[in-house]
Amino acid sequence: MDVSADRWDLPFFSPAHQQLAARLQVWASAQVVDERDDRSACLDWVSRLAQDGWLKYCVSLSHGGVLEHIDSRSLVIIRETLSHYSALADFAFAMQGLGSGPITIGGNPNQQKDYLSSVCTGQKIAAFALSEELAGSDVAAMTCTATRQADGFVLNGEKTWISNGGMANFYVIFCKTDAALGSRGISAFIVDAQTPGLDDATHLQVMAPHPLATVKLNHCRVPASALLGPWNGGFKLAMQTLDIFRTSVAGAALGMARRALHEALVYAKSRPMFKQRLADFQITQVKLGQMKALIESASMLTYQAAWIRDTQLLGQDLKTPQGMALHQRYTQAAAMAKWVATENAQQVIDMALQMHGGKGVLVGQKIESLYRDIRALRIYEGATEVQQLIVGKGLLA
Repeated sequence: MDVSADRWDLPFFSPAHQQLAARLQVWASAQVVDERDDRSACLDWVSRLAQDGWLKYCVSLSHGGVLEHIDSRSLVIIRETLSHYSALADFAFAMQGLGSGPITIGGNPNQQKDYLSSVCTGQKIAAFALSEELAGSDVAAMTCTATRQADGFVLNGEKTWISNGGMANFYVIFCKTDAALGSRGISAFIVDAQTPGLDDATHLQVMAPHPLATVKLNHCRVPASALLGPWNGGFKLAMQTLDIFRTSVAGAALGMARRALHEALVYAKSRPMFKQRLADFQITQVKLGQMKALIESASMLTYQAAWIRDTQLLGQDLKTPQGMALHQRYTQAAAMAKWVATENAQQVIDMALQMHGGKGVLVGQKIESLYRDIRALRIYEGATEVQQLIVGKGLLA
């Protein structure tokens, strides 16, 4: 079903990446999961991904992972492959990485020991709680607060659109700790789901079902050891985490787009029309060509961004002029990859659905679920407009 596996032979990837892609392709194509209930399905996927070692790519070697550092190219390969078969499989993998990412980056040894190994074995479900109803793209507008107490901190407020909400074992929650400092006055905390004062029972229903919830904090007391990273260092920690995983969102979009192209090819070859096949009409061939070009152009941006981070940025001192320049280069590349891949995938899937005609909008058709699945990717982890702004500002800088 993977219509262009030769892409892993591109210079962006090493033989180890190619082997990863081949093994995962075989594994993913053999999985059968009942996805009628999104929450139970995600728990099933986490269990399967953990059992067969794929979640080990979410954490570093020192905490049970496969590689010394989180590898962006591996994340792209895994998400592109998983999303080709199941958006929920991709979601389950991605949220283990994103939810634990701040602990990988900024956690102290005790925090990393307590959470990271449990993430890659699937024993703990992770969640990343940054967004609020009126603070999505404008993170500095968050109103959720954390105040110091003699024995720790007290958290108050609400987070929403929280993936894995209601089924996570722990949340990395970002709170305003100094209102006068804007984005520089945000801190991060690790909060176990069973902590008194945390309520994650409000589940959100969205067009492409996956576990989402509003997390309410009502005088939620956490110990001093819950602080993740430096005081007022939460915004930087959140952005560093998103920097790693943003390119992988583009990978997920590519996987969905490639699946849509596959579905379009199969349908066009089998659909009789006016004593020919749908595939025999030039307009069909034009559309298929457009779809292929949209996918491959986005893939180049995506693979390049992951390659830049893994081979150019990783290990650099970001306080030096060279480090700052490389970070700016990667930030621009990741923004373009996320923007172009998600927007192009939306176009590809729309064209594939149109090619299916009335059958394309029938609930239960793969192309119909892809049409719903792709839409959120243009919003979460930085909406398209935010990515365009990043690129434009970078040019002016």
